Amino acid sequence: MKKYWPNIKDYLLIALASLIQAASLRIFFVPANLASGGVSGISQLVNHFTGWPIGLMVLIGNVPLFLLGWRFLGGRRFALRTAFAIISYSLLTDLLLKIPLFTYYTDILINDLKGDIFLNSLYGAIISGIGYGLVYRARGTSGGSDILARILNKWRGVSMTQSYLIVDTAVILSAGFIFGWKEALYAMITLYVSGLVSETVLEGGGTIRTAMIITNKPDDISARVLEDLERGVTVLEGTGAFSRTSKPVLYCVISRAEVSTLKTIVNEIDPEAFMVIGVAHEALGEGFSPLKGR
Repeated sequence: MKKYWPNIKDYLLIALASLIQAASLRIFFVPANLASGGVSGISQLVNHFTGWPIGLMVLIGNVPLFLLGWRFLGGRRFALRTAFAIISYSLLTDLLLKIPLFTYYTDILINDLKGDIFLNSLYGAIISGIGYGLVYRARGTSGGSDILARILNKWRGVSMTQSYLIVDTAVILSAGFIFGWKEALYAMITLYVSGLVSETVLEGGGTIRTAMIITNKPDDISARVLEDLERGVTVLEGTGAFSRTSKPVLYCVISRAEVSTLKTIVNEIDPEAFMVIGVAHEALGEGFSPLKGR
C-alpha cells in the first residue's frame, strides 16, 4: 500500500480539484455568463444555444484534444491522469445539479450575487484557480486548452503563457459576441486571476526569501545568523569582475518575517556589505517543509 499511496493521493487530489472546478463553474461562471476560455467556455456557448449539458459537451470536446495530447505529448502517466481529470470534471459538472443539497445552497448564493459580475468573476477565479493548482500539484493536466498549450509549446516553441493566451482569448472573444463585451472583459480578468491563484497553489505564496551577502566579515555575520535566526548559512567563493579580488559570499534561506532581522544583523556588523534579497516559491529540507514524500 505504501508503494502505491503517492499515486492514490494524486488521484484523490485530482478528484477534489475536479469537484472544486465544477462547483466554481456552476455557482459563478454559468449564472454570470462568464466563459473564461478553454473547452469549458466553448461548452457554455454551446449550452446557451442548444441547452445540451455542459459536462457532456466538456467531455466530447476533450476527446480529440486528449487524442492529440496522447499522440504528441505521450506517456502513460499523462494519459491516465488527464483522462481521469477530464472524466471526473465532466461528470461532476452535470451531477452537481442532481444533488438537492448542492442546488439548495447554491441557489441562495447565486441569488445573493445576481447582477454582481465583479464578485462572480473574482470568486470564480479564486476557486477555479485553486482547482487548477491542485491538478498540477497532482502531476496531472486539466485537459482542454492545457493540452493545446503544451503541444504548441513542445512542437512549435510557443511559450506556455502565449499558448494559453492564444487559445483562451479566441474563446473569450467568441463569448463577447454572444454574452456581451462586459462579460468578455471580466472573463479575461478571471482568466488572469485564476492563473495567479493556481500558480500560488502549485508553487507556494512566495513567503520564502533567499539572501546573498558579499561581506568582509563572513564569520561574524554567519555566527549571528546561526544564533539569532537559527538558519543555516552556506559560504560560497566569489571573485569581483572589476577588482579581481576574491570575496566570500554568504547564502541563506529565511522566511519573509526574518528579512528585517537579517538586514539589521548585516548593517550592525558590516555596513559596507552588499546584500541581495530574492523570492523563492518553496524551500524543502531542515527548517522548512520536509522533502520526504514530495
